[in-house]
Amino acid sequence: MDAETDIRTSVDDRADSEDQRERFEKLSIFYPMWNEELYIERALDAGHRAARKLVAAGDISDYELIVIDDASTDSTGEIADRIAAENPHVRVVHHAKNRKLGGSIKTGFASATGDLILYTDADLPFDMAELPRAVRLLSDYDVDLVSAYRFDRTGEGYLRLVYTFLYNLLIRSMFGVKARDINFAFKLCRSRLFDHVELRSEGSFIDAELVIRSTRLGFEMLQFGVDYFPRTRGESTLSSPGIILTILREMRELRSDLDGIEPVRRS
Repeated sequence: MDAETDIRTSVDDRADSEDQRERFEKLSIFYPMWNEELYIERALDAGHRAARKLVAAGDISDYELIVIDDASTDSTGEIADRIAAENPHVRVVHHAKNRKLGGSIKTGFASATGDLILYTDADLPFDMAELPRAVRLLSDYDVDLVSAYRFDRTGEGYLRLVYTFLYNLLIRSMFGVKARDINFAFKLCRSRLFDHVELRSEGSFIDAELVIRSTRLGFEMLQFGVDYFPRTRGESTLSSPGIILTILREMRELRSDLDGIEPVRRS
């Protein structure tokens, strides 16, 4: 076999591999937002860039970006409506009253029309350039959920770091889920997962609830690490005493609710 034939064979092999790669019809990215006027345009721009790369690579055919406006009192809703009027890839869902993070995430998953769904925060805690990698991992390893963890969390403060360590430890001991960073806002899911998973949390426990219910039902999760970029504008309230008490209450409720759940059969 001569060199020209070798090159042609290599190209043909790559083409066959590309043809066999899993392709998704539509990617939905949604952002829960409450008073995020400082972040909304940057978040949507990053979403567009990542989704367009996936379209160009042939991994997805189409995409949508969904803003869940959780009854913001600043101009978040108005900015979102303006952007949506200018770009058909953007949709906005407005809450009449504030439903907190859990309510916003439930609205996001219910509103998404893609067969692939990403939930993340408006403050872009990771580089959206990681999204194509996550899509490939989900496809290559044939899993239902990809959850990212942060390589270095010290940028958000040591007290929050201690909270997170104890929280992840508590989740492992109560539910047997070995997640390294269960509350991180990077969850990429196949939409078929929600044929069986019904989320109930109204608070910040919803990230853990998604992982716990999914894995208890037999859906497979893959974790991968990303660089973390802490919030530089506005203020996070996820470590407030009220939110922590809500998380503990919802943990107790979920533990009793899991009795009798059997794994589903994947087709």
